[in-house]
Amino acid sequence: MPNNSVFCFLMKEAGRFLWTYRNYLIIFITPLVFLPLPVIIPTSEAKCGYIIIVMALYWCTECMPLAATALLPVILFPLLGIMESGKVCVLYLKDSNMLFIGGLLVAIAVENWNLHKRIALKVLLIVGVRPALLMLGFMSVTAFLSMWISNTATTAMMVPIAQAVLEQLSNTEAEGDERELREGRDNQAFEMAEVTTTKPPLDNFTKQQSQDAESGYDLALEQRRKAREAKYLLLNKGMSLSVCYSASIGGTATLTGTTPNLILKGQMDDIFPENNDVINFASWFGFAFPNMVLMLVLSWLWLQCMYMGFNFKKSFGCGLNSEADREAYKVMKKEYKKLGSMKFAECAVLTVFVVLVVLWFSREPGFMPGWASELNRNGQFVTDGTVAILMSTLLFIIPSQLPCISSCNIEDDHNDEGENNTRQTQRKLKAPPALLNWKVVHERMPWNIVLLLGGGFALASGSEVSGLSLWLGESLAPLKSIPPFAISLLLCLLVGTFTECSSNTATTTLFLPILASMATAIELHPLYVMLPCTICASMAFMLPVATPPNAIAFSYGTLKVVDMAKAGCALNIIGILCINLGINTWGTAMFRLDTFPSWANVTHGTP
Repeated sequence: MPNNSVFCFLMKEAGRFLWTYRNYLIIFITPLVFLPLPVIIPTSEAKCGYIIIVMALYWCTECMPLAATALLPVILFPLLGIMESGKVCVLYLKDSNMLFIGGLLVAIAVENWNLHKRIALKVLLIVGVRPALLMLGFMSVTAFLSMWISNTATTAMMVPIAQAVLEQLSNTEAEGDERELREGRDNQAFEMAEVTTTKPPLDNFTKQQSQDAESGYDLALEQRRKAREAKYLLLNKGMSLSVCYSASIGGTATLTGTTPNLILKGQMDDIFPENNDVINFASWFGFAFPNMVLMLVLSWLWLQCMYMGFNFKKSFGCGLNSEADREAYKVMKKEYKKLGSMKFAECAVLTVFVVLVVLWFSREPGFMPGWASELNRNGQFVTDGTVAILMSTLLFIIPSQLPCISSCNIEDDHNDEGENNTRQTQRKLKAPPALLNWKVVHERMPWNIVLLLGGGFALASGSEVSGLSLWLGESLAPLKSIPPFAISLLLCLLVGTFTECSSNTATTTLFLPILASMATAIELHPLYVMLPCTICASMAFMLPVATPPNAIAFSYGTLKVVDMAKAGCALNIIGILCINLGINTWGTAMFRLDTFPSWANVTHGTP
């Protein structure tokens, strides 16, 4: 027995040690375990495969920061003779990175001047506070904001607003219940008082009646409280999930909405350089926005069914608003009033934002010549990245206040000489700051994503140069016998499952080069599999750790993992079906996905 106890103790301590130092163990053991691959098979394909396997495991386990792992090609590609250092490094700041940086600079300016909060509250005031409409309002606003600014920032702003509105609704309903029961108790006491004036007093009887009435009041109040708490717990869960899910869904609608979209754009330009700019802001929006709207409506119906039921009279509100609704409406109106009137800086940022979107849409709309068509006659001189950097640069130039109303420092100089002590007032003008300064950018810009994008482009380029892509494509050639819609559906399920336990950026970076090789080998339009899988990488709804929006909603304490898993599982299926519906209908018409394009018939070179 003592020996068994010692053994159990040692095993427990060993387990604790392994778990505590698991990241270091993964970092050092993983390269050693897979080292025989490039040693036994000393080809460029095997060496590149070795690097991809090591990086994939590092990304999935997050034993190192994702951005640090993304830098490994700078070290390993030159050391293993796959690519020259200069050619690897230049991939870390391509046009797609410029598009990402420019879009984020505008988003940071919107956040910095609270323009996103003004838009959100204004829309919610229009929608109202009836439960179903309130949920739809929160989902619509969150999705719209996530199209342009960070999903994380949008969720972090919207969840507290939803919590405050629901708390006010609950408090007002509690006061109403207490007032209603108190009035009922007072009426009963009044009737008892009338009885005692017309009949002989029965002290013991009346005392007993009074005690029964009091205990009945307390019991009814407690029952109402429990029913109300259960009701608002469900409402709280539904509202929190609706916000975090709609943030992820909304990010898929625009090219700059979330990182996987930009990875697809970069990979397409890198792997298929002659693709005629098939993926740009306008073409992406044309496909993804209808898909986003469809997913948002179906998600709302699912969450409505799960947490509110389909009592249309209660949920959508027929007739006059109750006092609870009016009080909750006042909460949102009070928050909106705190913002004050719209300032010049907000108007300027909104103008820059609107002009940026218009320029993006009109650059190469597809159905007609755009304003950049003449400039791009002999090549892609002006891209979406050019426009993004142009408009974001204006944010560092335009002042945040008009010069005529800028703040002035007034100093009073008292002249002690003379009888009247004349006061001389001097006005010193101070130039207002610009709409955006680098300190704010430095604090809010996720520079790690820039490195992640670069790491993905480096992996894709290394796969092409080493011949690994060609080998993978030939290995996957038997898939040609499977119908394309089945291939797309299965790959979406695979990516959707994988992204639940890995970051969407890492998932997209790893899968897209393989999908491109497969599509080329079986002569399938690359976008037919790459586009739906890219969007599926953002459909991580089941776990709190899957995405930052999920983690933010979970951190408020009302949700359990099982709540998110139940709601998210159905939403994953809804998302995959919606994306495949889109890719086989309007997506096929937009991108001509039923034909194999000539630009996809690339020749893979080997070093």
